[in-house]
Amino acid sequence: MNDTTNVTTELRAMVRRELPEVSEIQDPDLREKVIEVWALAISESSFNAISEIKASGNPDTPPLKQGTQADHLRGVTRIAMRMADELSDMFDLLTVHRDHLIAGALCHDVGKPWEFDPENQKRWKSSPKSAGLPSIRHPAYGVYLCLRVGLPEEVAHCAGAHSGEGQFLKRSLENTIVHFADYSFWNILKAGGVLEDGQAH
Repeated sequence: MNDTTNVTTELRAMVRRELPEVSEIQDPDLREKVIEVWALAISESSFNAISEIKASGNPDTPPLKQGTQADHLRGVTRIAMRMADELSDMFDLLTVHRDHLIAGALCHDVGKPWEFDPENQKRWKSSPKSAGLPSIRHPAYGVYLCLRVGLPEEVAHCAGAHSGEGQFLKRSLENTIVHFADYSFWNILKAGGVLEDGQAH
């Protein structure tokens, strides 16, 4: 693992506690890197836990009325696993790399501590013409973090292309599932009145 000196045992424990679905990853090295990347992301932000990040799709979109950003990650992961499992049961030709799917779902928003950080938001809003607003969206920053800790490009791809950025490339099978799980999460909760003003991201 590279350049993770600020990552503490406490941060790793927080990730395991807030994202229990990480235990579904069978490959122990991949599992530990998922824990490491989230611990790293939090260590380099103003947040102390994933659950402290605004529970919304983007900094300027409505948050959940109930639940946290960790609940969003868990929800997307659970939806993605169920979609993959159900369709794989029905279609023998559909071969999903389940570990990459789970890791990709858990890491799809790993760039949010950067984009949502109040200090970064304040700096960008004070002078958007210097570095932009934001300077880097969470999908792109998530790729950077994933590659820093040595996660495979299949997982970094899920971080980078799960959202609008994915329209500019061909998504992998696992990323396609994560993409639809992510959008389903927000749109179903919008329809159910679980977002603050009923808007989707």
